[in-house]
Amino acid sequence: MCCRKGGTVSIPGVYIAFLDKIPFGAAMNKGLSLRMGQTHVQRYLQPLLQTIEAGKIDPSFVITHRLPLDEASRGYQTFRDKEDGCIKVVLTP
Repeated sequence: MCCRKGGTVSIPGVYIAFLDKIPFGAAMNKGLSLRMGQTHVQRYLQPLLQTIEAGKIDPSFVITHRLPLDEASRGYQTFRDKEDGCIKVVLTP
């Protein structure tokens, strides 16, 4: 809804199955281009880690939950169900 007419909506990430409540008609009427696909983790991992290590960016704001590894199942469930404001779970071995 917020993309300009003739704009491009980029959706990088992972496959999430079926979607609903997507205003497809609005996208069609605005002539939007939709670009999507799996994130190229191997391509961007090293430069991203170097940027974090250099202190140029701090991604810690997305970590909302920290759990021990033996509670991974609960962490995945919390993330899946978007419970307790969950954005990212970090598991500690």
